[in-house]
Amino acid sequence: MADDLGRRTTRHAVVIGGSLAGLLAARVLAEHAERVTVVERDRLPEGPGARPGVPQGRHLHVLIEGGQRALDELLPGFMDELRELGAPKVGMPEDMVQWQNGAWYRRTAAAVHFYSGPRPQLEWLVRRRVLADPRIELVEGTETVALTGDSSRVRGVRLRERGAGAGGETRTLAADLVVDASGRSTKASDWLAGIGAEAPHEETLDTGLAYATRVYRDPSGGTDTDAIGYYIVPNPAQVYGGVVLPLGDGRHLVTLSGLRGDEPPVEEGAFEEYAKRLPHPMISDWLARAEPESPVYGFRKTANVRRRYDRPGRRPAGFLATGDALCAFNPIYGQGMAVAALGAVALRRALADPRRTPTTRVVQRALLDASRQAWDISAGADRKMPGATGDAARSGTLDRAADWYLGRVLQRVAGDPVVGRPFRSAIALTGPLTALFAPPVARAVLFGPPVETPSGPPLWREA
Repeated sequence: MADDLGRRTTRHAVVIGGSLAGLLAARVLAEHAERVTVVERDRLPEGPGARPGVPQGRHLHVLIEGGQRALDELLPGFMDELRELGAPKVGMPEDMVQWQNGAWYRRTAAAVHFYSGPRPQLEWLVRRRVLADPRIELVEGTETVALTGDSSRVRGVRLRERGAGAGGETRTLAADLVVDASGRSTKASDWLAGIGAEAPHEETLDTGLAYATRVYRDPSGGTDTDAIGYYIVPNPAQVYGGVVLPLGDGRHLVTLSGLRGDEPPVEEGAFEEYAKRLPHPMISDWLARAEPESPVYGFRKTANVRRRYDRPGRRPAGFLATGDALCAFNPIYGQGMAVAALGAVALRRALADPRRTPTTRVVQRALLDASRQAWDISAGADRKMPGATGDAARSGTLDRAADWYLGRVLQRVAGDPVVGRPFRSAIALTGPLTALFAPPVARAVLFGPPVETPSGPPLWREA
């Protein structure tokens, strides 16, 4: 069979991993394959419950606008359904009290919006929509242990019941295409080595950031402010972060973050005490009047990792990587769910592109390109944090020039909507980073003084 992944030449596709990236990839592949099998290690809950395969699922997740648009393109009407479930809509900068780089942000009209409902709720909604397609089958409680085929082409996967152990019986599932959506802990390097192929080079950047999260209820009902949430953003000079955001049912998620060697604790009482390290008592004061409704959950795996399947190497046709298995970001930037959806849109467009044959290499490059801006944002910010390690932590001459310019951007974002609008669109993955260099923005950045910002927490929106 020729290395052509589209145009109905793929009879059977296997997707490894049933999280967002895997489900959305299956949705797209069903438009080209006769059948699609999603292989998932977990037994998935019937409703919107947490599951072990998403260890960060109990932590804060936001769906930024780039992801909203992509999900509506892949699953028409999706955002209407999410809103009907009560997911809170948060406008930036209007709805948040935010401190960053020593300044309080003006609460001007919202330039972008995100949704802050629980991750399991959104994942369940995607799962329900995708698995309603009769061409897509879910195999649960099953591990992928190897690829079949050779270094020129993948022919399928070897599977084993989860919990059976290394000596457990395996079975082979033949496939014309295998998509790795197994997340940042992917075993693809071992799988590829097992058929004589080469693993991709991994770019890494790790700040050692760790965070901890707890659910609270605010009995005051927020009568002292019209803000929906609070956000203290870390930077190289001030490494502690904190955020309070609504879940949509009267509860709030509170996340505190710090760097290696000074991680936020998960013990009762110590979590609230750690909040006092933030540069302003705003979040600590909120915690003092709130009622905890969950244990404290910690998370430590926050390195940025990008697997460069686009670079030369002995790799087989019929194997693709997507989602965190391709490019995983520091979760603090809230990009993961959006990039999973944008990757599926890129997959759809690459497979249907009439101008070029959708070979494995062409499609894999499209998937990587879909994550490029998010990587530039996440890695670009983390590279400047103290103690950052990894080969992507090094800065070149062009990086230093861009950092100087973006430093001036950040000095003006808090107060100047001319700079703030394109900046927030870029962060939301709806506008390009190049918009920050457009003439009106460049004039404000290079020649205009920073606009005055509030002297204290702006508890009420600007009129």
